[in-house]
Amino acid sequence: MGLDLTQIIEQVGKDKGIEMGILVEAIETALVTAAKKKYGNTRDIEAQFNPEVGEIELFEFKTVVDEVTNDHLEIEFKAAKQHDPEARIGDSLGFKLDTNLFGRVAAHTAKQIILQKVREAEREIIFSEYKDRQGELVSGIVRRFERRDIIIDLGKTEAVLPENEQIRRERYRVGDRVQAFLLRVERVAKGPQLILSRVSTQFLNKLFEQDVPEIHDRTVKIMATAREPGRRSKIAVYSEDLNVDPVGACVGVRGSRVQNIVQELRGEKIDIVPWSPDPAKFICNAIAPAEVQKVIIDNENQTMELIVADDQLSLAIGKRGQNVRLASQLTKWKVDIQSESRIKEKAQEMKLLLTRTETIDEATVNLVIKHGLINPDDLLEMEDGDLSEMLGIGLETAKTMKTKLVVVREQRTEELKVVAEQEAAERARGALEQGVAPTGGDIHGEEPLEDDGTV
Repeated sequence: MGLDLTQIIEQVGKDKGIEMGILVEAIETALVTAAKKKYGNTRDIEAQFNPEVGEIELFEFKTVVDEVTNDHLEIEFKAAKQHDPEARIGDSLGFKLDTNLFGRVAAHTAKQIILQKVREAEREIIFSEYKDRQGELVSGIVRRFERRDIIIDLGKTEAVLPENEQIRRERYRVGDRVQAFLLRVERVAKGPQLILSRVSTQFLNKLFEQDVPEIHDRTVKIMATAREPGRRSKIAVYSEDLNVDPVGACVGVRGSRVQNIVQELRGEKIDIVPWSPDPAKFICNAIAPAEVQKVIIDNENQTMELIVADDQLSLAIGKRGQNVRLASQLTKWKVDIQSESRIKEKAQEMKLLLTRTETIDEATVNLVIKHGLINPDDLLEMEDGDLSEMLGIGLETAKTMKTKLVVVREQRTEELKVVAEQEAAERARGALEQGVAPTGGDIHGEEPLEDDGTV
């Protein structure tokens, strides 16, 4: 080619971060394509890089035969001997081609192939680099918007922050700097596609790892995270070092560390709670700031019933059930919250039903309540033998009590239904007399929503 390509290839490789071998292969492929464009596809042409002279050399190969039937692929034995005295029938001889004879179209084709190969190599480098960074934090500049997705310039490449991975209340403009979690890296036709997230719980975890040295060096561990992006999060932390306060380490002096994260999340509230291997203690920590008086655990169904004072009920449940919902997600237990007064009502109702069965005395009824069996279903689900042993009553008495409990519960349900219908009718009459909607709300029928505290 009359041009030392070694330095050029090395320089391009250095500038683009591409291995020399990839560039050499790209040029070889391009020259073979250009040669076939000039000489035809039926010829056996190969390219080889000669590092001694720094050139890519082209060779056309022909097979030595007695009689030529295809002059593109074969050469007569006598002619072959003139080229190589040691040539034999069946040998393949290479003839160097002059690359300077290529036409403009062939040269343009070679250039396009080289550029294509370089782009492919660049994409592969970017894919490999960011594939290794999957699961890390990245930051970049907002470049443009495609529908509701945000395209972010990371420097070497672009990433997409899809609409469903954006915090709802956040708004961006072109030129804004954005930090996000690298959720995944995918291969697509246009090259690697980087998907970012700001709603992932891992994004929150990584922010803490970035801002809290004790988490970064594993002195403090994040054991669980629950999040409603843009609104509120709960994060449970733990340290095996008794001299380290895991919650204090995350909060920082005067809340400096957690406030940095809150600002990054545009005001999202963050509850940092101490993790515990004891499920009851953990749920009490998770439901804070509400105080729990009693925890009833059902390991078989992975459920917990929390009993709180009446004035703590709304705090425990949270706005639209948010607090109990996040606590349930954090602990991975189904949680039901009951107020003290509601528990007393259920206990009184259970006492009434048991008394009506006329199978056990008052002391035994109180013993049932003492064991926490204030729900008829809980008692009915017990084995007859277990119930007999727990209450100190005969097996037949236990069986009879359960049978009669089903009957009196149905009777009581009907009684309450009649009472409820009467009360509803009274409310409706009173509402009509006063010109108020019968629903108990205003004249338009609007009624405030309540949460029952079950998650």
